[in-house]
Amino acid sequence: MPIDAKTRVCAVIGNPVEHSLSPAIHNAAFEKEGLPICYVAFRVEDLAPAVAGIRALNLLGVSVTIPHKVAVMAYLDEIEETARQIGSVNTILNRQGRLIGYNSDGMGALRALQEAGIELSGKRIVVLGSGGAARAIAFSIGKAAPLSAMTLLSVEPEPCKRLAEDLAKALPFPVRWFEHTEESLARCLKEADGIIHCTPVGMNPHPDATLVPASLLRAGQFVFDAVYTPLKTRLLREAESAGCRIVPGVEMFLYQAAFQFECWTGRRAPLDVMRKVVMECLS
Repeated sequence: MPIDAKTRVCAVIGNPVEHSLSPAIHNAAFEKEGLPICYVAFRVEDLAPAVAGIRALNLLGVSVTIPHKVAVMAYLDEIEETARQIGSVNTILNRQGRLIGYNSDGMGALRALQEAGIELSGKRIVVLGSGGAARAIAFSIGKAAPLSAMTLLSVEPEPCKRLAEDLAKALPFPVRWFEHTEESLARCLKEADGIIHCTPVGMNPHPDATLVPASLLRAGQFVFDAVYTPLKTRLLREAESAGCRIVPGVEMFLYQAAFQFECWTGRRAPLDVMRKVVMECLS
């Protein structure tokens, strides 16, 4: 799209590796809807003047990637409640000069589960991991659905304990945590209705790695994997073979981008076009 005085601009700031797909998916969506909006990418190391530039240039909205998702919160005028509880922002809306922060990662995962027909109410969920993705997904799911219980497992005990404490303060159902061992994993998965995997294990270039032995998976469970390269991880392949319902991480990526589009434009995202671009880029 040629940029002129009538064109609004959205941008992504942070690590170029983290936003390699974003321009393609968003520009395809803007073009499909006939919107005079252009999405561009910037590598940003000095955050304060970059945020000042959002205001000065009147950018419509911004995606924020690693390493700025936490630090950017100090420069915003308003932060949506769940994003504040998560403790990070990856989406900014410029509403008449006021910069409002959201976290679309958790919203993307929640919508991916909902669109797959996964019923969360009353379920016992195990979350593997305690990093940024785990925080976003656990808070978003927990705020949206009255679970029976949520259990966190992580090889990093301190972050896992902190996340469990934060969740317990905000959510109306039991939240517990354990250090991830073979024994604790087997014990927790035996009673779990669903598994949410939020670690990099299984991501390219190590697609044959998994944290969950196939013997622990059973029919009737659902398994969500936040990893989306490869499109179907070993965890998802083995879960499918065991009779589990699976939700690939690419669905989370798609729906978090759709949330950003809808946040910035106020229009329903053209999911067919966005999905086509994502699948072409990742295939």
